[in-house]
Amino acid sequence: MSELSSSSRDALAQGGALADAIPAFTPRASQQRLAMAVADAFESRGTLLAEAGTGTGKTYAYLVPALLSGLKTIVSTGTRALQDQLYFRDLPRVRDALGTPVKTALLKGRANYLCKHRLENAKGEPRFANREQIAQFQRIVAWSGRTRMGDLAELEALPEDSPLLPMVTSTADNCLGSECPFWGECFVVQARARAQTADIVVVNHHLLLADLALKQEGFGEILPGAQAFVVDEAHQLPDLAAQFFGEGLGARPLVELARDAIGECKHVSASISVVQPVAQRLEQATRVLRATMEVLPTRGTRGRALQEPPVREACGQLLDELQGFAEALAPLREAAPGFDGCHARAVEFAGRLRRWVEGPEDQVFGSGDVAYPTMTDRRDASGDTSDVCWFELSPRGFRLQRTPLDVSAPLREHRERSHAAWVFTSATLAVAGGFDHLRERLGLDDPATLLEPSPFDWSTQALCYLPPRMPEPMSRDYGRAVVDALTPVLEASRGRAFVLFASHRALREAAEALRGGPWPLFVQGDAPRNVLLERFRESGNGVLLGAASFREGVDVAGDALSVVVIDKLPFAAPDDPVFEARLDAIRRGGGNPFRDEQLPQAVIALKQGVGRLIRSETDRGVLVLCDPRLIGKSYGRVFFDSLPPFTRTRDVADVHAFFAAESADPPPDARLPDA
Repeated sequence: MSELSSSSRDALAQGGALADAIPAFTPRASQQRLAMAVADAFESRGTLLAEAGTGTGKTYAYLVPALLSGLKTIVSTGTRALQDQLYFRDLPRVRDALGTPVKTALLKGRANYLCKHRLENAKGEPRFANREQIAQFQRIVAWSGRTRMGDLAELEALPEDSPLLPMVTSTADNCLGSECPFWGECFVVQARARAQTADIVVVNHHLLLADLALKQEGFGEILPGAQAFVVDEAHQLPDLAAQFFGEGLGARPLVELARDAIGECKHVSASISVVQPVAQRLEQATRVLRATMEVLPTRGTRGRALQEPPVREACGQLLDELQGFAEALAPLREAAPGFDGCHARAVEFAGRLRRWVEGPEDQVFGSGDVAYPTMTDRRDASGDTSDVCWFELSPRGFRLQRTPLDVSAPLREHRERSHAAWVFTSATLAVAGGFDHLRERLGLDDPATLLEPSPFDWSTQALCYLPPRMPEPMSRDYGRAVVDALTPVLEASRGRAFVLFASHRALREAAEALRGGPWPLFVQGDAPRNVLLERFRESGNGVLLGAASFREGVDVAGDALSVVVIDKLPFAAPDDPVFEARLDAIRRGGGNPFRDEQLPQAVIALKQGVGRLIRSETDRGVLVLCDPRLIGKSYGRVFFDSLPPFTRTRDVADVHAFFAAESADPPPDARLPDA
C-alpha cells in the first residue's frame, strides 16, 4: 500500500482528521476504499473508473487524496451548481480538516463572467423588450461597480435564460482579447490567472470539454500543467463531449453578430451607412430561414431539412448574406477591434453553414502548432463520416449542428497527451455490475475499476412497488393507468412524492388529472427549477412532476420526498437524430443496437431517477416503477440487477404498511455532510 493510499484511508477513518473536524461525519469502509483507489491512480498516473452509490461520500473520497497528493489537480463537475457547492462548501471543509495549505481556484466558462466592454456598449441602446429588462439591466450596472469576481451567479435574481446575458458577457467569437480597452480589468483574465497559480482548480464539464476541443472557453494555458483530473458525474461526459467536438450555428449568434456590428459603429464615424444595411439583411435572412423551417419537425436530420426547396434556398441566401457582411466589414477591420472580431465571426459562421449544407470536407481546426481533425475527418470502418448533421427548432430560433457519433478517440488522445492521472466517478456508471458501456464510450482501454454499492440499508429504508395490471406503455390509456396506480400510493404517503415522466405530454396530462387534489402540486415549467424545488421542500407534503432533465439534481433529504414514481423505462426518444445515427452505426458494424446502446443508456438513466429517493441514512421511501416491461420482458432483469437491493412488492397494501410503520416511529430529518 502506498503512503498516499494509507494516509487517505487514515484521514477518513474513525478518529481521523475528518471525523475530528467535521460534525456528524460518519466513517465508512466504502468511502475509504474509494479514496485508496483514487490515491493509487494519482500515484501511478493511471486511470480509474469508479461507481460510488449514493451515500458513499465520493466527494470527500477524492478530495482527500487530491489535497494530500501535492499534485496540481483539476476537478470537473456536472453543473455550475455542483461546481459552486464543491468549491464553497466541500473543498473548504476537507482542506481545513486536513490542515493542508493548498491554493484553490474556481473557474467557469467566459459566459459566466461580466464583460465590461459589452456592458458599456449595451448602455443606452434600445435593445430592451420591457421595463422589467430595463430594471434588471440597471441592477447589473449597479452590481458591476462593486463585484470583485464578476461571476454572474452573484446576481441571484437574474434568470439563467435572461436575454440580457448575451449583452453583458462575451463569447470566444466576440471577445476582443488583448485589444479590448478593459483587458486589464477583465474578470475572465483574472479568473484564469488565479487558476494558473492554484493547486486545485474546480471547473465544470462544459469548460473542460470546450478547452479540450480548442473552443477557447477558459484555461488552455492551465491544462498542460495539470497532473491529475477528477471527473465527477462522469456518466454525462460522452454526450457532452459530442457537443464540443462538433460544431453548430444558431439563429441567436447570427442576430447577435448583426447587432454587435451596429453597436461598434459608434466608435467609428460614418461606418453606420456601411454596416447597417448588411446587418439588417443578415437579420432578415436569419428570420426567413426560421420561417421556412416551420414545415419541419422540431428535430431532424440535414437531409430531411434540405428536402424542402424553400429551406435549401433560404440556407443559400443566408450564406450569401454572411459573405456580403464579411466583405462589407473587411475595410473596417483596422478601424476598431470590434469590427475585426465581427468580421472573423462572419467568416467562421459562413464556414460552419457551408459545411452543414454541403456535407463532408477535409477541414482542420486548431490553435498554435496543433491542429485537430474536425468530425468531417473521422470515418468509420465503412468509410462513412462518423458524424451526423441535424437541426433543432425552438419557438423563434433554430440550431444547425454537426455531431460526432463516437468521441472515444479524441477523448483518449487528450488523456494520453496529458500524462496525468484520470479518475472518472459517479453514482451511475455500471450496468448490471459492469463498466463496458461507459468504458468504450470514454475510450478507456484498460482502466482500474471499482464498484462501491450504496451503504444504505435498502431492505428497511426502502420498498419497490410494481403496480399490477398495468397496460402496455404504448397504449392510449397508459397515462390514466399511471395516475390511477399513483393515487393510492399518494394517499398512503400523504403526498411527499416526485413523479418522473418519459415525455412532457405525459407530464401535462398527469398534471391536469392531479390538479385540485389534496396535495400541493409543483409542475416542471411552472416556475424556474430552483424555485420549484425550494417550494416543494418547504411544502412538506407536495407532489413534484418532472421530465428527463429532473432525473439529476433533485436532492431532497428527509420526509419531504418519500416517494419516487417513474412512469416508463427511460429509453431514448426516437426523434433524436444523433441517437438514431449512433444506432445505425452500431448496426452497420455488426453490433446489436438495443443490447449495446439503448438498454445500457436506459439503465443509467433509470438509476439517476431512482437515486433521488434515499439521500441519507435516515431517509425512508417507496420507489414506484409503473412500466410492466420490467416484469414481462427478459431485459427487465438487467434493470433490477443494476438497482439497489430493494424489497419488491406488487401489493399496494404493503405500501400502506410501510408508511404506517413510519408514522408510528417518524425518522429524524437528518443529513450527512458528505452524502
